[in-house]
Amino acid sequence: MKIGHYIRELRREKGYTQAQLAKEIGVSQKAIDYWERDVNEPKLSYIIALVKAFDLTYDEFFSEIE
Repeated sequence: MKIGHYIRELRREKGYTQAQLAKEIGVSQKAIDYWERDVNEPKLSYIIALVKAFDLTYDEFFSEIE
């Protein structure tokens, strides 16, 4: 699965809005929107923050991404 689709899926499972997730990891809501639509991909520092926000291991996170 593409990273954007996976981020959207995880965000919805955790019950976050885009704005809530953005605040949690320190980015704009627009950044979350762009990631979810695969306009661009998060930098490594934001991937680390996403893994923590979603309470996953790195292996769990990356195992679902193409």
